[in-house]
Amino acid sequence: MAGLVGRLLTNAAGSRVCAGPGGLRSGPVVSAVPSRNATVTHSGAILPKPAKMPFGLLRVFTIVIPFLYLGTQISKNFAALLEEHDIFVPEDDDDDD
Repeated sequence: MAGLVGRLLTNAAGSRVCAGPGGLRSGPVVSAVPSRNATVTHSGAILPKPAKMPFGLLRVFTIVIPFLYLGTQISKNFAALLEEHDIFVPEDDDDDD
């Protein structure tokens, strides 16, 4: 019994069972995001450089800029809504001393 549990745990660590349109599938987990867990081999040799992602900085800016603009528009509209309903009205400070 203990041997069976050990084998099940070993198999579960290396693969996952997924429910899909064709039923249950099992196999290794494949990540959509490239990651690198090791930088050296078992013998101590350094692994080669990973493949460079083209247009990495361009991809970052194409996501950051539109969502940053969207966030500013949402916050501006919400601040106007709060001011309209007199929930939060900024006070005008007179610094004419």
